[in-house]
Parts: sequence; C-alpha cells; structure tokens
Amino acid sequence: QVHLVESGGGLVQAGSSLRLSCAASGRIVDSYAVGWFRQAPGKEREFVGGISGTGTTYYTGSVKDRFNISRDNAKTTVYLDISSLKAEDTDAYYCEASWSQRDYVAELGGEYDFWGHGTQGTVSS
Repeated sequence: QVHLVESGGGLVQAGSSLRLSCAASGRIVDSYAVGWFRQAPGKEREFVGGISGTGTTYYTGSVKDRFNISRDNAKTTVYLDISSLKAEDTDAYYCEASWSQRDYVAELGGEYDFWGHGTQGTVSS
C-alpha cells in the first residue's frame, strides 16, 4: 500500500510564497506520476499541475507563471511551490499519484491510484 501526505499549508499573506509537500510512503517505486489539485468549498476539484515519472512537469495555463512542481532526489516527495500568492489561491490542495500510469499526468483525479487528504492554504489580503 502507498500513503500520500500533503503538508505545508497555512495562513500566508498575499504576495508571499508557499511550499506544499506531498510525501509518499509504503511501496515506493522508482518512478510515478503525481498530480496536484486544489478545491474550494462548494467547487469541483481543479487540476493545477503535475510531474511525470520521467520528471516532465505540466501546468494549467492559469498558474504556470506562479506554480512550480519538483521532486526530491529520493523521489519520495513532490513539491508544489506557489509564488506571488493571491487571495484566490485559497484552497485545499491535494496530491494524487499513479503507479499504473507512471509517465502520464492526468488532469482528472479519478485516474490516479493513490491520494492524500489535502492541506489547506489560506491567503490573506
């Protein structure tokens, strides 16, 4: 089994930066895809970006200038760095991982094998 735990959320000021982490534990494989999503109360979960098993990153057009996704050398943690935070970045952020499609970053959450419980990021203006 694999467990994903997101962390790094909190209350931050607009204009600042935030680093969110997605830590995987359990039956880790050498490469896997990870997608990052965010969700506001009452809204659908939205894909913001991801990283494939080979390290290729993908972003939605609305965030690509401010979001950066990376992976640590041990390949157990994937990071989502958000810069120039805006009030509309206030969301719960989730990561999802795919063992079965290691090089495919899906934009739909249902296409992943594992997911975490999210971390809340709140931006104050």
